[in-house]
Amino acid sequence: MNADRVSANWQVMEAAGGVSADYHGRRLIRHFGDPAASYEAATSGAAVFDRSHRSRLVVTGRAPGQMLDGVLTGRMPAAPAEVGEHVLRGEATYHAVLTPKGRMISDLWAMLRGEEAAAGFLLDVPVAGSAALLEHFHKFLPPRLASVEDVSATTAMISVVGPDAATLLSRLALGLQVGSDELSAMDEGEWRLTGVSVADGLTVIKSDDVWPEAYSVVGPDTAVTALWKAVVAAGASPAGHGVWSTLRVEGGRPVFGTDMDDTTIPIEAGIHDRAIDYNKGCYTGQEVIVRIRDRGHVNRHLRRLRLGDVPTPPKGTELLAHDTDKVVGQTTSAVQSPKYGETLALAYVRRGVESVTLDGSVIAVPPPDE
Repeated sequence: MNADRVSANWQVMEAAGGVSADYHGRRLIRHFGDPAASYEAATSGAAVFDRSHRSRLVVTGRAPGQMLDGVLTGRMPAAPAEVGEHVLRGEATYHAVLTPKGRMISDLWAMLRGEEAAAGFLLDVPVAGSAALLEHFHKFLPPRLASVEDVSATTAMISVVGPDAATLLSRLALGLQVGSDELSAMDEGEWRLTGVSVADGLTVIKSDDVWPEAYSVVGPDTAVTALWKAVVAAGASPAGHGVWSTLRVEGGRPVFGTDMDDTTIPIEAGIHDRAIDYNKGCYTGQEVIVRIRDRGHVNRHLRRLRLGDVPTPPKGTELLAHDTDKVVGQTTSAVQSPKYGETLALAYVRRGVESVTLDGSVIAVPPPDE
């Protein structure tokens, strides 16, 4: 096993019973032996997930924000505010990075944890998009104004999920300098950081990537590993990628590399309301996005489908029009859902189709706002 392809927490998680799997060329923990117990913890107490397989990039230079603004589709994050002694408050913003034809290179979260000239921008990037994104940056970010460093090997990320998550992180990650009520009241992307140095601190970020209350924590690899141990010692259940995927699909949230790829236009995946700032200046792919908004449409949309009591269909399973047997969609993610008591899937379905069939069963396709 190549050490640079695993999390900094790897040995700790294996010692705790983690069973590994390959994910886009990285090794992650699939489960800890009892996924049902981990799911129960994530929905009624607290569960901790390692998320370090994602890439973390830092963009610095003379004008990193200005350069990124012409590449990222969303609103650039503002500099943080100091809200207490050694306590910073800020917001991460969500983006896509597009080709000139409006297709995705990746999505990402961007945050500014200090003054732009000193701290640079920290980008949280899905592993499936990291290689293409780095190549894109090297082509389109002028090195005299912005340079990119991959800090994935020296940093780590975990997510703590469940109704007890805020209480645990208020105490164990933020030293009670930020209360659990303040954490719970944050919107997605809001974050808090404590510590004398930004480089040494733990940043706690509100996340809606899964449907229970959830927070991601980013920081130096040793500090994040220590936090993972402390959270587990305090009663959180260690959980793996399988349970994360179930919670994600139940919440209807797509992930790049599974539900989105280099053929996807953000509007097809339904992420445009989060990822695109229609009021900003020029960025690569903007012309296509604005044309679709103003004068056109896309031919397919990502929908969450309730499939009933059926086996979990593999990615790419075809969905048929119930009256013509014509292929009108295909699945991307599918899980057995404890929350809904049936199989759920995320699937692309052609525009205007109201129902599909799978193995002879008729499945309703919800409208865009459901």
